[in-house]
Amino acid sequence: MRKPLGFLFVLICVATILAGNARAQQSSPYPSKEGDYVAHDFKFRSGESLAELRLHYTTLGQPTRDVKGHVSNAVLILHGTGGTGHQFFAKQFAGELFGPGQPLDINKYYVILPDGIGHGKSSKPSDGMHAHFPQYDYDDMVAAHHLLLKEGLGVDHLRLIFGTSMGCMHSFVWGETFPDFMDALMPMACLPVQIAGRNRVWRKMVMDAIRTDPDWKDGEYTEEPKRALRTANDFLIIAGSTPLPMQKSLPTRDAADKFTDDYFKTHTDTPDANDFLYQVNASRNYDPSPQLEKITARVMWMNSADDFINPPELGIAERESKRLKNGQFILIPLSENTHGHGTHTWAAIWKQQLLDVLAKSAK
Repeated sequence: MRKPLGFLFVLICVATILAGNARAQQSSPYPSKEGDYVAHDFKFRSGESLAELRLHYTTLGQPTRDVKGHVSNAVLILHGTGGTGHQFFAKQFAGELFGPGQPLDINKYYVILPDGIGHGKSSKPSDGMHAHFPQYDYDDMVAAHHLLLKEGLGVDHLRLIFGTSMGCMHSFVWGETFPDFMDALMPMACLPVQIAGRNRVWRKMVMDAIRTDPDWKDGEYTEEPKRALRTANDFLIIAGSTPLPMQKSLPTRDAADKFTDDYFKTHTDTPDANDFLYQVNASRNYDPSPQLEKITARVMWMNSADDFINPPELGIAERESKRLKNGQFILIPLSENTHGHGTHTWAAIWKQQLLDVLAKSAK
């Protein structure tokens, strides 16, 4: 039986909405390097621009170059909404993947863990612009990471793009926008269609809660709007959880009430309201479905059967996966070992599929 502490750990590490919470900042147990690339005069699809867009990243391992000087062993790992590259240092992820002989052994691969626009140590509203920060979307975030790789790190090809949740959605955008840039894609926990239905409804509820809270003050608050963030955290607990472990960890009414009360004693002022609003709103026009046939890289796409955000009963993944020229969709069945939406971070469950896609995409 999972204990309440383990359940709380899952919530903190897995979601704000869609994958890892920035509060759960992990330190690297491996030799790593951190840096910032500054994109000058970055133009957003909204028509807005920033004179300097800071893109933070962490790298593990060393780049290997072929006879033409091109990096041949780079792996890009993309976090979810509210997350950072450092979330992937969690034991259930890094401990299964980055060590000697493991699937992404950093003695063999050059692993790149960036913070997306609006996240972590990359440029974001809370740096000072507040609600005047450009209204970025997923296409902007992918374009910025493309610049980081090519101009900042000198990487013009990727062995693999692995993405969780929002990063999963970015993987599909990458595959369509830059189809020759990677050998393989491994999107985890998302759907390559417009965000609609329940998924859109609860996102809109969260955004409306922030925008309509009088303490938000059009984004110019001096103290976090606690009522709005309470509503946001209410939804995050539900969206990032799964019924089976929640029922086992909180088997009585009193246990459930205590968990809720304890959680909100420490989570009423995080995340930053403006940052969070922008992070959720960035998904507003995501819809790669019209161009899925443009993806030529080998795709290993996986969702979990107990995912609240991407429920399998919709049948969307089975339908859309048929349009991938070189792809496979696998639904991870519900079990004692799955973690709802957060199954994407528990590498022991799916690392064999990661090895498979690396082997099948080898050139």
